[in-house]
Amino acid sequence: MGIGRRVMKRIVYAGSELLTGDAIADSLMSLSQALADVRAAASVDIPVILPSGARGVASLLVGPASQIVAVASESDTPELIDDDVVTDLESRVRRLRPSAMTDDEPPPGLEWADDL
Repeated sequence: MGIGRRVMKRIVYAGSELLTGDAIADSLMSLSQALADVRAAASVDIPVILPSGARGVASLLVGPASQIVAVASESDTPELIDDDVVTDLESRVRRLRPSAMTDDEPPPGLEWADDL
């Protein structure tokens, strides 16, 4: 990597290449996997760096048939960071993958076996 160059991620999607920040790309990949797991699709807007170096927005339809690749890519522009987009993508993933809650204490009448 040359002096002053930064590594972001290049998203390859539907024959296009989109340059975006690492956290954005990683969150997009997680959402794409979660959608594929439940056989659903969703429209997603992510910030990208346009060829001119200006910031833009890309709209993607991601779902089970989406073929998305994220590749590290050098860039002269500063890392693209958008915490609101990352938070939105991560919340979508959580809604698709609910996690189970557990108690620290066993239910009444059930004792944990300490000798196992």
